[in-house]
Amino acid sequence: MRDDLVERGERLYKEKLKDELEPEHTGRYVAIEPESGKYFLDDTGTGALAAAHREMPNHLFYLMRVGYQTADALGGYASRIR
Repeated sequence: MRDDLVERGERLYKEKLKDELEPEHTGRYVAIEPESGKYFLDDTGTGALAAAHREMPNHLFYLMRVGYQTADALGGYASRIR
């Protein structure tokens, strides 16, 4: 079911939302409810999901960052102490 959610969310974004949201909202987060096509934008992923759950509490959402391949990235640095 989760793979299906990802597939439907990505398809909806590519086919309908990408042209509408990019480039004006690039960098913001979008929570997409694939069944209805409703979406919720915010500057944070938490904010987008919170808005989505307030309006549609019993639904699952696909979260992504507008204009990016992934919602977040992991990165950092470390130094080795001997």
